[in-house]
Parts: sequence; C-alpha cells; structure tokens
Amino acid sequence: MNNLNSEKIAIIGPGRLGTSFAYKFGRDGKEVQIYYYDAELCRKINETHFNPKHLTSDLAKKLGSMEMVPRLSKRVSATNDLEKVVEENDFIVLSITMNRLPELLNYLKPIITKKKGRTCLLSPIKGLASDEKTKELITPSQMINNHFFDIHNKFEIVCIGGPFFDVDIAMGKPVCVTVAGKKEISRIVKKEFLNVNPQELTSFYNFDIVGVEACGALKNIVANIKGVFECLNLGNSIPGTLFARSGVEIRSLSKLLGGSFQSFYSQAGVGDMYVTLSSDASKNFRYGKLFYELFNGNPIETDIQALEKIDGTPEGPNTIKNVHRYLEKKNMYSPLFHCAYKIFNEGGSKEEILGRIIQACQFDKREKEYISTVSRFLYRLIPGVWYRRHKGFLSKFNT
Repeated sequence: MNNLNSEKIAIIGPGRLGTSFAYKFGRDGKEVQIYYYDAELCRKINETHFNPKHLTSDLAKKLGSMEMVPRLSKRVSATNDLEKVVEENDFIVLSITMNRLPELLNYLKPIITKKKGRTCLLSPIKGLASDEKTKELITPSQMINNHFFDIHNKFEIVCIGGPFFDVDIAMGKPVCVTVAGKKEISRIVKKEFLNVNPQELTSFYNFDIVGVEACGALKNIVANIKGVFECLNLGNSIPGTLFARSGVEIRSLSKLLGGSFQSFYSQAGVGDMYVTLSSDASKNFRYGKLFYELFNGNPIETDIQALEKIDGTPEGPNTIKNVHRYLEKKNMYSPLFHCAYKIFNEGGSKEEILGRIIQACQFDKREKEYISTVSRFLYRLIPGVWYRRHKGFLSKFNT
C-alpha cells in the first residue's frame, strides 16, 4: 500500500462532514477533489470557495458574520465527474448517509475494477443497514465488503469513528478521532491525513472496525431519545441511567453483529456517545428535541417537519427502523431501542411518549448491573446465541 499517492484525496458528498474534511485537508496542503452529481453546486463551490448548501451558514453564526467564514483552500475543487475522481485519487472519503451507500457502491465498483492501482476507502459513515428480505443488520464496512467481494484485491477500507463534530473539524478546533481497519493502511491514513497537525486533528487506532461502526451508529438512537428527555421534566438523575443502560444494549448488539465488547469502552464508544448526547452540535440530539416539540400524533408528519429544520441528515431515525427489524427477527431484549422505535414511528400522545421512556429506563427485566462469569464466557463462545430474548422461555434468563 506504500505506492498510494497521499498528496491527493477525494471526498464523495459535499455535506457538512465532507465540507469540514475539505477545509481540514486543504489547510494541510493536500489537493482535494469533492464529488457531487449537481454540476451547478460544483460550479458555485469552485467560484466562491464556499459550500452554499451546507455548513457555511452555521460557521457564519459561530464566527459572527459571513465575512469571518474562511474560504476553502484553492487546492480544493469540486466536480461531477465520478470516474475522474476515482481514477485520480487513491484515497476517497465516503461522506454520505448509509441509505445512499448501496447506490454509490454500484457506481464505484466498475470504476475501481478497471482502475490500475488500489483504492483506500475512508468511511466516517455512522449508520446500519437492514436487508428488507433477510432482516440482517450490517455495518458500512460489511456492506462495502459484500458489494466488492470479487474485487477484494483492489481496495482497502478504513473506518473513521468519533468523537467528532463537523463544525469543530472545519474550524480547526482540537479533535481526536478513531481509526479502525487493517494495521498497515490505518497507519498510513493516520500519518498522511489525520495526524498531520495534531493540534487540530489526531487519532487513536482500534482493531475492531465492526465494533467502532456499531457504536457510532447505535449511539445516534440514544441521542434521539436524549433529545426527547430534554423536553420532559424528569429531573437531572435519570439521564445517567439512560447513558448506562443504553451501553448495555449497545454492547450486546455490537457483539451480535461481530464486534467486540471493548469498543464501547473506547473513545469511539463512550467518548462519542457522551458528546452526541450532551451537545446541540449533534444533529441526532437536536432531532429528538424537535420531534417532541413538533409532535402532533403523526410520526411521519413530525419526522418531515423536524428534518426540515436541520442542516444535514441525522442517521438516527433511519437506524432506528433498521435496528427494530433486526431485533424483531432475533427476538432480542432491548428495551431502550424498542422504546425509540415506538416513540419515533408509532402514533400516540406526548403522555404516551413519557410513559414509554419511564418504562424503558425504570423497569428493565435485568436486575443485575454486572455480567456473570458464565455469561461472559458464553458471550465469547456463542455470541450469536447467548443473549436475552424479548419474549418466550429464554426471556427469563437474566443475562
């Protein structure tokens, strides 16, 4: 992988995060190509060195005026030619949402296949996908590997996990991300892109790519719930229970997906979840607040109204639906994730939302806070079998 050209990098998707990475890599002297299908938006970015669609207005609010917003480096350019972007860049950031990833991979596969060299795909995507037929749940890296299984010698994947917010990266605030993937290519990504200026951006390595991705996706569901919490008069104590008990569900589901328990205890787990649950910079936290404030008994209408008020796409709402299908298939006991599905996808009243949250937090069937020695052993031995069920005989086992 040492023959990859690290002087250049491409970003597919000029959303908030893609734009923030363009600011960062441009400051570091890299040649950056942004891909977007809309030629008009590309023209505006190239002419003004601003992104007129995403992030710029929030930067103006943070900095006091539009005049204070820095322009993108002259090394940053935008194009709607996907083939050119892939052919000319060995490192490509996939700055898109999870539900758009399958379509993009269909476009990328023939281009990567005929490309002479190898390509490193950097994925900061924080979502999970569910197959409509099988109901199986997969992470971004698993989806990429599944799509590209017959060209495995043409690409590498590196996951970029949290904690990070796009505004902080764009403004050069101190940010420390998580890098997960094979050691050699992860080392190159850290050295050439993420640790160039450690005062702004640096990184830790984590071997568990699936665990990092699972934590990054599942904490968004908890952030949606925490946003609702902020609108309820529940005191200052119960959020601690939400944080702790959601960790139990994230660890169990991450293990079932093929990850490791340790990922939750890393900065990609508890670190990312802490900032996502406690800051208005989090789109998913804001979504939860807006959903409750705008709730009229119709979750579909409320979802549309809430999303209209947010710049960018919070991954939580879509992840909730995908996780729910998986939990139903596996008959998995997960009171907070079940609660999230009911709040954001079923009708009712605000009083019912309050009741669901109290039920999920205060009436957990698991009375012990620790995992017994036998359960720890069985979790490691048969993670696809040893978990508590939602219904039936096995639901009585306190695992």
